Amino acid sequence: MGRSQETFNKKEVRNKKEKKRKDKEAKRLAKKDTEKTGDLDDMIAYVDENGMISSTPPDPTKKKAVKLESIEINIPRRDDTEANDPVRKGTVTFFNDSKGYGFIKDKETQESVFVHANNLLEDIKENNLVTFEVEMGQKGPTATKVQLLK
Repeated sequence: MGRSQETFNKKEVRNKKEKKRKDKEAKRLAKKDTEKTGDLDDMIAYVDENGMISSTPPDPTKKKAVKLESIEINIPRRDDTEANDPVRKGTVTFFNDSKGYGFIKDKETQESVFVHANNLLEDIKENNLVTFEVEMGQKGPTATKVQLLK
């Protein structure tokens, strides 16, 4: 019997596989060589006096003394100024009677506060000056007890 004939396509596939295997082996050896020559000094990064990362060590003459008491680790406490005066003043920036909601711009904080028709003590329109109290609703601050400013 004659031996099986190897087609051109089979030879091409075999040559590609062999080339891929050799390339992979060469990459593995190159990586192994660079790991041996890799230096710890190449991996070190420094932080300069401005907080920027650099490759050079910081200058010891620019070192500043920091008092331990001046370092704050926690969040500073919030002032309870809102608890003293719960009634706020603001301007109605938008109100839709048919949908029953709108927004009031707070005079002090310049925040936009949501208002619903159920929380109105009097009828309001856009650009009216109103007084209101702020409570946290489902989606954020909500104005309650809204009435016209007299």
